[in-house]
Amino acid sequence: MNIAIIFAGGYGRRMTSAGRPKQFLEFAGKPIIVYTLELFDSHPEIGGIVVACLKEWIPFLKQKIAQFGIRKVIGIVPGGETGQESIFFALEEAERIRAGKDEADIVLIHDGVRPLINYQTITDNIDCVHKHGSCITCVSATESAIIQQDDGEVTIPSRPHMYMVRAPQSFFLKDILALQRQAISEGRRDFVDSCTMMHYYGRPVHICIGPSENIKITTTIDYYVFKAMVESLADKTLYNG
Repeated sequence: MNIAIIFAGGYGRRMTSAGRPKQFLEFAGKPIIVYTLELFDSHPEIGGIVVACLKEWIPFLKQKIAQFGIRKVIGIVPGGETGQESIFFALEEAERIRAGKDEADIVLIHDGVRPLINYQTITDNIDCVHKHGSCITCVSATESAIIQQDDGEVTIPSRPHMYMVRAPQSFFLKDILALQRQAISEGRRDFVDSCTMMHYYGRPVHICIGPSENIKITTTIDYYVFKAMVESLADKTLYNG
């Protein structure tokens, strides 16, 4: 089974939202996380969805899942103190639900506030994991970057070889869960994302290129970009001829 792991356990303090976590901010009467869930829910290769959510917002999330007819959510768990912990709890729930039914289960780990991916990105992630064992969705870097070491020395990577990491980040469930457990046993609960963890433990990572609009809604500006994208996609006159 291919399972989407959606983590929505943060408050999003970088965005002013009148006390409402950013994943539950609404546009056109629909919370951001519902836009994300709908995409995975309607993809024919996704068999289930597990969500890690702020504990006090789980009843609200369940209400919205019912309201918008999301059918594939098979588990909801409280989020952890860090993003890594939230992912870990959701992975454990996926393992519990599947109970070892298939060693080839694939998980696509995705931000609840990253609603602008597309079907092809999901398909590419699944195909890449089957071929290589991992898949990190990226976009090509459009600007140069500088890396400054602790001693002040600067290196500038070649831009044609640079990519910006996005999501989904996808793996065989058994592989990423084993690394999560190893990290936690070593007191590491602060990995910024799953591909960083994989790289830290010397595991190979492979990439696929996703759409440039696959932004994470972190700031107020991101929200307005999302709003503009949804409005433009809804205006079919933009795509006539």
